[in-house]
Order: sequence, then structure tokens, then C-alpha cells
Amino acid sequence: MEQALQQLLLLKHTKRNNIFFRDTKETLPKEGSLFFNLNTPSMPFTYTYPRPAVTVDIIVLRKGQEKKEILLIKRKHPPFENGYALPGGFVDAHENLIDAAYRELKEETNISHINLEQFYTFGDKGRDPRGHTVSVVYYGTIDSNNNEEKAGDDAASLKWFEINKLPDLAFDHKEIIAQFILKALQNNAV
Repeated sequence: MEQALQQLLLLKHTKRNNIFFRDTKETLPKEGSLFFNLNTPSMPFTYTYPRPAVTVDIIVLRKGQEKKEILLIKRKHPPFENGYALPGGFVDAHENLIDAAYRELKEETNISHINLEQFYTFGDKGRDPRGHTVSVVYYGTIDSNNNEEKAGDDAASLKWFEINKLPDLAFDHKEIIAQFILKALQNNAV
């Protein structure tokens, strides 16, 4: 087994269009190489330039109410500490997007009994002061008698807001919600 692993690690790399590709077994790349990661020997190539981080945000609507409501978290940490935002966060390495959405929703709101669907992807530069992020947005609804929501992890607290009476929001979440309302109204989903 150890010999097989060493065989995998003995790879020659060539550079074409700023992308490093593994070609043949020869010598181990230099330590600290930007394009070789011992933790992912099966990765066929890696880019040498910075890339955006991937996040998920989740729109949770409450049905059974006269007025449509959306669940927002109050952020516990910077950026936008004490500001309202959609539940969500960073996708972990080797994690599927939908799994990240369910994990973040459970960690921040304790909600687990919900069917999530992918809505849209947002990635304008400047949407996050920490750096370039691309967010995949999911949505779902829960019944008004569902009482499992409880703040946790990065969420200081939770609050339901009427969808047309939102507070100032962190990041580009007001734009995300506005686009969701427009698209959902076109499809009679909200």
C-alpha cells in the first residue's frame, strides 16, 4: 500500500496555459509547490492563481401565515456583526453544495426538516468584504407550527420578518431576496 502511494506521488508536471497537469511518473515535485498537494494526489491539475471561495445561503420561508415571512439570522461575528443575514456559510473541502446548505442551516437555525431546492448563484466581486465569494442560494419552506428553529453557531439570534418589511441586510442578501421574490412571484411560488 505504501509503495502504491509513493508511486502516485512520483509524478512529472508540465505547464500549459498556466495550468499544471500530471503527465508521467518521474520525480517528486519540489516541496512547497503551489500545484502539488499531498492531500489530494488524485487531483489531475491545480491552478496557480487565487480563486473565489464558495458559499451557500438559504432562504427559509414560513407558510401558513397570512403574510409571507422569511427567517433571518443576526450575525454573531464580523463582518456585519449584529447585522441580519440569510443563514449560510462556507462550503467545506470535499463537501457537496446541497450538503453544505443543510449543514449550515442546521448549525445556524437548528432546522433540519425542510426540502431545499437550488435557486440561483451570485458571485459579483465585492459582495463579501473578506474576499471574492460565489454563493449558491437554496430555498425551502417550513410550516408555521414548526418550532425547531433555534440560533446556533455563527447566529446570535433568529427572527422572522415579513418579506416586504426587511431590515438592512449583510452582504448582497437584500438583492438575493429581491431576485427570489421576483422569480418566485412569476412562478406563483411565494
